[in-house]
Amino acid sequence: MSTALGLDEMVEEFKVLGDKTRLRILSLLQGRELCVCDLTEVFEISQPGVSQHMRRLRQIGFVNERRGGQWTYYSLNMRNPLIALLLPMFPKVKEDEERLTRVKGCIT
Repeated sequence: MSTALGLDEMVEEFKVLGDKTRLRILSLLQGRELCVCDLTEVFEISQPGVSQHMRRLRQIGFVNERRGGQWTYYSLNMRNPLIALLLPMFPKVKEDEERLTRVKGCIT
């Protein structure tokens, strides 16, 4: 019984990893915490779109969420064994890293 549950969880985790945008988000979160507003600018998608991706990543335990005032910040959940295992395999996406350096950040 616990094996089936474990397999179901793995299937869900790999479904979430099957999305290119979510993989790019995980790659960009390596070693840093980012706000939803940063992610909307880097990936050029709407705030609801980013929030939906982050909800999926949070539900399976890949990211941590922290609220700070009106903003929500995300970081990788390094206690998740799959993230810890896969992190060295995540490629750095040069274009995303360059866009992040140009992001103005959240206006408070």
